[in-house]
Amino acid sequence: MTETTERSSTCTDTIHSRIAAELGVKTWQVKAAVELLDGGATVPFVARYRKEATGTLNDTQLRELDERLRYLRELQERRRAVLEAIDGQGKLTDQLRAAVATAGTKSALEDLYLPFKSKRQTKAQIARAAGLEPLANALLRNPLLDPQREAAKYLSTEYHVSDPAAALAGARAILTERAGQDVKLVTGLRERLWQQGRLRAQVKPGRETAGAKFKDYFDFVQPLRSLPSHRVLALLRGEKEGVLTLDVTEGDPRDPEGLAASRARYESAVARSFRIDERVLRSDHRPADAWLAQTVRVTWRSRLLARFAGDLRTRLFLAAEEAALRVFAANLRDVLLAAPAGNRCTLGLDPGLRTGVKVAVVDGTGKVVATDTIYPHAPARKWADALATLTRLARDHAIELIAIGNGTASRETDKLAEELITELNGQNPARTVARLVVSEAGASVYSASALASAELPDLDVSLRGAVSIARRLQDPLAELVKIEPKSIGVGQYQHDLTPILLERSLDAVVEDCVNAVGVDANTASPALLARVAGVGTLLSGNIVAHRNVHGPFTKRSDLLKVPRLGPKAYEQCAGFLRINGGTEPLDCTSIHPEAYGAARKVLAAAGAAMNDVVAGVGAVAALEPQDFTDEAFGLPTVRDIMTELVKPGRDPRPEFATAAFAEGIEKIGDLDVGMVLEGTVSNVAAFGAFVDIGVHQDGLIHVSAMANRFVSDPHEVVKSGQVVRVRVLEVDPVRKRISLTLRLDQERG
Repeated sequence: MTETTERSSTCTDTIHSRIAAELGVKTWQVKAAVELLDGGATVPFVARYRKEATGTLNDTQLRELDERLRYLRELQERRRAVLEAIDGQGKLTDQLRAAVATAGTKSALEDLYLPFKSKRQTKAQIARAAGLEPLANALLRNPLLDPQREAAKYLSTEYHVSDPAAALAGARAILTERAGQDVKLVTGLRERLWQQGRLRAQVKPGRETAGAKFKDYFDFVQPLRSLPSHRVLALLRGEKEGVLTLDVTEGDPRDPEGLAASRARYESAVARSFRIDERVLRSDHRPADAWLAQTVRVTWRSRLLARFAGDLRTRLFLAAEEAALRVFAANLRDVLLAAPAGNRCTLGLDPGLRTGVKVAVVDGTGKVVATDTIYPHAPARKWADALATLTRLARDHAIELIAIGNGTASRETDKLAEELITELNGQNPARTVARLVVSEAGASVYSASALASAELPDLDVSLRGAVSIARRLQDPLAELVKIEPKSIGVGQYQHDLTPILLERSLDAVVEDCVNAVGVDANTASPALLARVAGVGTLLSGNIVAHRNVHGPFTKRSDLLKVPRLGPKAYEQCAGFLRINGGTEPLDCTSIHPEAYGAARKVLAAAGAAMNDVVAGVGAVAALEPQDFTDEAFGLPTVRDIMTELVKPGRDPRPEFATAAFAEGIEKIGDLDVGMVLEGTVSNVAAFGAFVDIGVHQDGLIHVSAMANRFVSDPHEVVKSGQVVRVRVLEVDPVRKRISLTLRLDQERG
């Protein structure tokens, strides 16, 4: 083994050990997972079908592992580049090599590399070229020297050092740069500022009215390390929009004495790094004392503090971004895994005023069977005509559900739907039709997309939104995968997040959700198939093209006949693609074809026939999993096989339920403090959850009002799409704010 290979192997082992420590798992588990992922395996496949290999790492752990692996490998590549660059300058010492090798973050690595970076000439470099470094060193060593008299010895017409002031400015530049390259000083003071510093926000003069939405931050101060993610992003947004100015300070600027004391402690640390007696900062008894004290202050305030402020703002943003991505991902997961209404004929209504309400009827399979446009609202006000049209459509197609988009004129359209249901029930009392308000976020994006044009080529763009609204009630997952995840509207400050990180995070959620539910290979859309592990856009198109030409797949192994779908792709996707009503009963389950032999042994032990699989074999539950383990399949896989045989094709999503809005409560002015209402959670943030209670303005349940205990993460209590009962705590019609609580027994006020 060469030295380079050995060093690379050591670095890889270090990465595996670090990730294992961060995840709280064993190093061998991380190593096994990395080998599988590097070999082309997908996270859903590894999480579901390689449990023995990884020690049952789940999809969440594997996603985190994948992200950390990417970061640490990038760090390793940068580490290698830094070492080569410093070595190329002939300045790589054993001590520096060790420091670079142990730098744990990209920021720490860049601190070490800073003195060796190729850059334009600095004031300090120019001063050194002018021979001013001995002056700086002399004044440091001997404060009894007179700065003006000493500096006069270093005048140079060649380097434009025309007077003692210019010489002293150059000497100061050398010292401030020296402090900025002192890794120990820089890392220590930066961390102290992170622990003790404050972020102050102030409104820019004249921007009070235009920036009213940032009113809470017009004069705001909070410790850096305790700033919650949503507040950081709000502050940065306010600055970006030209409303706020942000400053990092050593202490609370509203306490001048405390701030001065804090600043003095930082300056004392800088003085010690120069080996200057700290008393110099408070006296001027010796000739150079004043100059040295000013050098320390300039070093701290103009160089280090300014640099740290940028560093810590970046640190704040990265931490806030990470938290925002987690919240966005959790919300997206909840929305995608929301309860499907199922194969019921659905009437979709895309509300509008002047342009009318777009209407689409889709049957139980999602096929569009009728469309129309009605004008019940102002300015046309053709209420009776609209009701007659909807009644006819509902009767002709036996609709069971009405999905109403939550945009403009939603509440008015909901009243129309209510009247329609009354009419239908009057005609047929045994019939039950339910109506729901559905988020229409992203419906317009889908309507104008190439995918919508391919799916609904003969339908006007304006009507496609109504189709999407109806379908997302029937099966939220199948419909929402057609829309860019960031357009689904369940995140905050998403436009402020790094696009590639947002896309990667949300795509991972979509992939995990699709594979957790499973996909019917004979009915799924190309968009849904593309999210199946190992498939992707190209193969999804090939799958659809193959079934269009050759008809439905009759068994999973037929997938190998799809062009370019080889053994590796088949291994990854087969377990997640279902074949219902095919020649192999096990194909309708999540059992992977590689484990069919093990499944048949279990069925035989239970005394069941293969045809019993579709309905489920309850007798399997009485068997002992360990009786069926072997070298190929361990206990985790056998347990999964047995669970699936008992309830084949089990959908992990909850049962479908609807919220009933209170009668007569239609706008924010109808609310009274103390009312108990039913609503649907529309979004979850780090600080609480928003709930649609039917008044066109979502109410907020602050995290502190979610339970009779401390709640650190709102997702512990609620999730998007959940039906909840809430009590109204406060109503502010002017600012359009509604405060709610889940504690129904909480006293008013």
